[in-house]
Amino acid sequence: QVQLVESGGGLVQPGGSLRLSCAASGRTFSTYTMAWFRQAPGKERELVAGISSGGSTNYADSVKGRFTISRDNAKNTVYLQMNSLKPEDTAVYYCAADFRGWSIPKTIYEYGYWGQGTPVTVSS
Repeated sequence: QVQLVESGGGLVQPGGSLRLSCAASGRTFSTYTMAWFRQAPGKERELVAGISSGGSTNYADSVKGRFTISRDNAKNTVYLQMNSLKPEDTAVYYCAADFRGWSIPKTIYEYGYWGQGTPVTVSS
């Protein structure tokens, strides 16, 4: 069983930065694929960024060059550094884990563990 707890969301002005953190329980964190999804009001949950157990990464086109996903296996934590934030980045951001680890699935159904979500609002 894996528990995920996100933190770091909040209100930021356009062009600003935030860093989200997701702390995971369990001793096998390093073997999991970790991902960040987001869900804006009235929209489906979408993959923002993912990182495999081997360190490969994948990003949504809308965040490439602005967001960076990373993981610290010693701390059982995955991060999402978000720069140059735009109003369209406003959403609830969720951390997710897939125990298989070798790929970065794009659909929510592939992830067996989810955090409770942290809201990000980009507004002036």
